[in-house]
Amino acid sequence: MGFHDTPDTPSAPVLLVGVDFGAPHFDAELEELGLLAQTAGLAPVARLTCKRKAPDAALFVGSGKADEIRTLAQMHGAKEVLFDQALSPAQQRNLERYLQLPVNDRTLLILEIFAQRARSHEGKLQVELARLQYLSTRLVRRWSHLERQRGGIGTRGGPGETQIELDRRMIGEAIKRTRERLVKVKRQRATQRKQRERRDIFNISLVGYTNAGKSTLFNALVKARAYAADQLFATLDTTTRQLYLGELAGSVSLSDTVGFIRDLPHGLVDAFQATLQEAVDADLLLHVVDAANPGYPEQIAQVQHVLAEIGASDIPQILVFNKLDAMPADVRPVAVQDVYELDGRQVPRIFVSARQGDGLAALREQLASMVQAASQDVMTPNGTAELPAPSD
Repeated sequence: MGFHDTPDTPSAPVLLVGVDFGAPHFDAELEELGLLAQTAGLAPVARLTCKRKAPDAALFVGSGKADEIRTLAQMHGAKEVLFDQALSPAQQRNLERYLQLPVNDRTLLILEIFAQRARSHEGKLQVELARLQYLSTRLVRRWSHLERQRGGIGTRGGPGETQIELDRRMIGEAIKRTRERLVKVKRQRATQRKQRERRDIFNISLVGYTNAGKSTLFNALVKARAYAADQLFATLDTTTRQLYLGELAGSVSLSDTVGFIRDLPHGLVDAFQATLQEAVDADLLLHVVDAANPGYPEQIAQVQHVLAEIGASDIPQILVFNKLDAMPADVRPVAVQDVYELDGRQVPRIFVSARQGDGLAALREQLASMVQAASQDVMTPNGTAELPAPSD
């Protein structure tokens, strides 16, 4: 077991719990879960990690560790327990009864943040669909009043059956309505994309792990005012602007998309298909990486995983290693341009500081080269554009 105190804040105090099942990306310090909690307006007051070969079917962590969690929560005044892994409805229900505290998991936490951050009609619909799908599996856990509802004369089954079925039907109808509304939004987006294609505009999408600096880079390139902040999921809604490239004497279309994260809930990936479609339909992806984060290789792998899920893994990429100004002096690159091996292919890489403007001129030149190469259909067998040799 390991836990670390954090300063008290006025936000709701929570206890963070992580279970190491031997996965290579296990976050032993629960740093990302802590950032997610703070983004959602919660205050981590203690952290606990443990190792298991497999989840306990009833309590996920076993009764002994559950006793430790209860003691630690009481000691630090935690009002809620957050798990870094996804819990089944039964595990969540059993833990709440055992700990006498609300228990939530990483999936719900991400859903709550998305609900807080969604601004556009489309974004709100996408989050609502994902939340309804999540809630539909937890009816018997979340709504304790159902246990007090009893059917009248002639009804079948035990307590709460009629009310649960009614609520399940209501949620099912809400899911159906939300999906229908999203279909209309997708049609509108498809129409907008077709108009861009008819104008023969080259489409570039920014993708990357959350908080890698995509929106800051977007603003720096197109002089837009898209919301950018040093926090997870600062923006959810896709923004598209025209980017003028002097080397081409013409413009391309540049879109900023939602950030990815480890264990992004499948419901969110499905719900955000309309937004992520901008990446699927792009001619080129600018994969933005937080170069100052020691865990960037794992973050790159997570982004590649989501790109494969949505069918965008074969689109040519430029790796943009952002936050050059925040990199320690002893690991800063000698050259701002080189190549990086990504899934067995050599991909152009450029180091930039979107905040300070370093490397942006080189990035624009690289973009112009790839757009020119694509327009001439000069492509290599591995799917990346034929480029001039990188310069220092």
